[in-house]
Amino acid sequence: MSQISVQGRRTMSRITLEELIALEDVPLDDVAEATPEPVEEDHEQQEQRFAHWQRVANAHQVDLPRNMIGPIQQLSRNNQAQEVVPHQPIRCHEKCNEVIYEERLYLAGKWAHVITGEKLYEQSISMAFMKLMRYICSENSAGHFLGMTIPIINEIQMTEERNGLVQDIITGYYLPAHFQDQPPQPADPDIIIVERQAMRIISRSFHGSTTEQTILHEIETLSELLGSTDSFLTDTYIVATYENPSVPHQRNEIWFISHSQ
Repeated sequence: MSQISVQGRRTMSRITLEELIALEDVPLDDVAEATPEPVEEDHEQQEQRFAHWQRVANAHQVDLPRNMIGPIQQLSRNNQAQEVVPHQPIRCHEKCNEVIYEERLYLAGKWAHVITGEKLYEQSISMAFMKLMRYICSENSAGHFLGMTIPIINEIQMTEERNGLVQDIITGYYLPAHFQDQPPQPADPDIIIVERQAMRIISRSFHGSTTEQTILHEIETLSELLGSTDSFLTDTYIVATYENPSVPHQRNEIWFISHSQ
């Protein structure tokens, strides 16, 4: 399993002197134009959006509680502003002008982790994502929306027989850059702040909903493309998701983790 360390509880984010100076140079009229007030959905629109998410949850055999209406609305309202987890591209491997897999180096950083162990993979990631949504939206020591980062990662382990996945899954949300020094602490005790070390990975994209069967298929496909997997962990993998569960044909990646950083 990739190495992580738990971050102690600290609160309050900091603003630099340069940021304060930059704010003084921006006319108030420009600020108002650059950050328009989001349009609030009426009750009927909220119910329609909730019903859509509920259908997706039911397909994953998960019950979506009514207290998720607020986080769903907030996430949908802010879905255009997404920060990408910092990484450095290393190499892109193509065949017939089509990318078959990529090599990247992901930098060390602080993540919010939650561990779930439901019967089905899709149940586990759904339960974990709901917990992280509530943390991102308001259930944190900062008391406000933290900002969305992509991808959300799901760290999985193979069984000893290599014919299935271990039930316990680590789901991770990367803390936005301005919260890296002092991450807001979660209200939910199941969520912990950890420091993940840098990791070098091989990634391959695929689309659609993720189940244990599709993940095992993607692991097998990438293994065949690589030929040899001696340079990578063979018991731990990561499924990276770039879109929320309500999006049809969501973009995902399977990551193989290199032994060396």
